[in-house]
Amino acid sequence: MLETCLAGGLVLGLPDATRARIDTGAATVARLTAGTDPVYGINTGFGKLAQTRIPADRLAELQRNLVRSHSAGVGAPLPDDVVRLVLLLKAASLAHGHSGVRAVLVERLLAMLAADALPVVPAQGSVGASGDLAPLAHLASTLIGEGELRIAGADPVPAAEGLARLGLAPLELAAKEGLALINGTQVSTALALVAWLRASRVFDAAVSAGALTVDVAKGSDTPFDDRIQRIRGHAGQVEVAARYRALLAGSPLRASHLDCAKVQDPYCLRCQPQVMGACADQMRHVGEQLLVEANGVTDNPLVFPDTGEALSGGNFHAEPVAFAADNLALAICEIGSLSERRTAMLMDPVLSGLPAFLIRDAGLNSGLMMAQVTSAALVSENKSLAWPASVDSIPTSANQEDHVSMATHGARRLLAMVDNCAAVVAIELIAGCQALEFHRPLASAAPLEALVTRVRAKVPALEVDRALAPDIRVLTAMILDVSRPLLPPCDAAP
Repeated sequence: MLETCLAGGLVLGLPDATRARIDTGAATVARLTAGTDPVYGINTGFGKLAQTRIPADRLAELQRNLVRSHSAGVGAPLPDDVVRLVLLLKAASLAHGHSGVRAVLVERLLAMLAADALPVVPAQGSVGASGDLAPLAHLASTLIGEGELRIAGADPVPAAEGLARLGLAPLELAAKEGLALINGTQVSTALALVAWLRASRVFDAAVSAGALTVDVAKGSDTPFDDRIQRIRGHAGQVEVAARYRALLAGSPLRASHLDCAKVQDPYCLRCQPQVMGACADQMRHVGEQLLVEANGVTDNPLVFPDTGEALSGGNFHAEPVAFAADNLALAICEIGSLSERRTAMLMDPVLSGLPAFLIRDAGLNSGLMMAQVTSAALVSENKSLAWPASVDSIPTSANQEDHVSMATHGARRLLAMVDNCAAVVAIELIAGCQALEFHRPLASAAPLEALVTRVRAKVPALEVDRALAPDIRVLTAMILDVSRPLLPPCDAAP
């Protein structure tokens, strides 16, 4: 479902049991509204203004004003795939029945998702508590006929016009519905999930690239022996080492140097199970955390129909997402860092035993010299981006919201990091395939030859200098393509 949602065209409806659960929550809010007790966000102001009581005849105006006032985001719009996932996650959260909204609100979100009618949501303006207020307010504004919509990838239009094209009328929000829409962690969670999915593809490509580099550098597969991994015990290390063994099994190139005098390989080759295994473990944990968050209810207050209560809490605080994003950033950074080191090793004739910069007539030709420099630049950039966002906080809302998670920009920066890392791995693949040319007619292992064939379909061998940017660009896109991995996903993929 996740891949279908990101690509567009996901059509979902509400089962009867879900609709009944939502209606029960909405009925609870209606009863609370009819009472005399103040209930936060239902008949009071928000944040520092929570002590201000709102009369019953102005509750709809309160929700409309909330959406308008919080539509204060800036920056470039969120990518379409992220917005699609935000719509899905928000609908799923409201469908639990603890947000007190009407079923028509959830149905509208699903209708927009099915029609690929995407709110234009500025990417910046959330601190990750009280939820992703500003970006979600821009999403919510389109439901009431304000803001902008992009339908099926076309240019943005005023939301009222876009809704009319779909045969939909703007909604008038009932009590608590505006707050339920803008409160929650759906934007930060969607950003982190999209990055996690892409990073999983980069991880798999990096394992394959690393195995190819071992072979063309005439490295040893002894460090991947299962016995070495199991006496340490980390699951990711055990699984990744098994993947390397499978990729390298039966390589004629490996067999050609079994009796060489080399004792040990550099860490970038030898320690791949340890580094990539740790990344796999970290990424698995991140995925588990994000899936819990995606299936949870994160607005406030929460309605409990069985007791008729509306309880104020802090599920909107996105600290779990912030930690997950920071942990994923570390893994992305290390995947790229190790890949760049392997590329640099292949460039050095002293270490690799191959022509300098993997080109004939070196000097007249510079070969992959500058591609490795680009790789180094991207790795260094990712090191800066990997600084944890979760350790930062800044008070907001007149100090009522005095500790925030910074999960949203912590998750948003992951998209750039994944793109950088994919390009780094693409450069290693170009280098690995180029290095293999100097070993022909010897072949690598069958899975790696299949990988080389896919690369060579887009990136020809480098005979003389040419612009490498197009090669890097096309291979980066192949790595990030979630619909078709370069090789079948490895067992250790997160």
